[in-house]
Amino acid sequence: MTPVIRRPRLVATDLDGTFLRSDGTVSARTARVWAALPEQGIETVIVTARPPRWLHDLAHVVGAHGIAICGNGAFVYAVEAREIVEQHCFDPVVLADVMADLRRALPQVLLATETATGPFFEDGWPDPRRETERVVVRAGDDGALLARPVGKLLALAPGRPTEEFLVVVREVVAERGRLAFSGAIGLAEVGPAGVSKATALARWSAERRIAAEEVWAFGDMPNDLPMLEWAGRGIAVANAHQEVLEMADHIAPSNDEDGVAVTTEPLVGDRPTAAGLLGS
Repeated sequence: MTPVIRRPRLVATDLDGTFLRSDGTVSARTARVWAALPEQGIETVIVTARPPRWLHDLAHVVGAHGIAICGNGAFVYAVEAREIVEQHCFDPVVLADVMADLRRALPQVLLATETATGPFFEDGWPDPRRETERVVVRAGDDGALLARPVGKLLALAPGRPTEEFLVVVREVVAERGRLAFSGAIGLAEVGPAGVSKATALARWSAERRIAAEEVWAFGDMPNDLPMLEWAGRGIAVANAHQEVLEMADHIAPSNDEDGVAVTTEPLVGDRPTAAGLLGS
């Protein structure tokens, strides 16, 4: 018998691979259901690995509060105002040591830093988005990469298999930071120790006096695991990474099948119970 699941007071979701379709768009169905949740007294919040500047085209789905949790929890961002509300950054001395150790272990590594004012990339870092806000610095110039408080360190090792690379980065960083993998091939994302999607979502919920068991959280990649484990109901979309599928409390349809909308439609009265998730 499927257990009865309490109606949530907050629904949180990852973006890429979860809320967004594979082409990066928000479907009309998902936008409609997401907008309807607050009308039913259910808070919503986006929790993403994306840096703040990558949220501007999605301001229409952020919600009336205008806030998104970005950078795997490092930044809380007022999207329309384009203002950092909170930042949780590395100790610069600790990060300088981490960067030096990564260069010794991986001589070919390229590094970049995400800050509240934008990214600092080493010369040679790929730029498929043709970003105008980035600052390009000389390769190996760690002082320039640390010119502003850093919310996330990015590392690439061209030609190195992703899984092998992530193992080395995890060993080098150890307890000095939190390694996250959001699905970008060959990319390691390292946040400050103690900072994750879960810690940011827990703060957001506490400010609204919402308990973990009153939260539904959606995700697809290993960087979502802390958030899904913390929430009362951790929900993976069907296209999720195997680790996420194995730990999820519930598996929703894929992102291209509007899994977040399908699962939350019963909360706004549009559909009967979805996959037996919601009880009375």
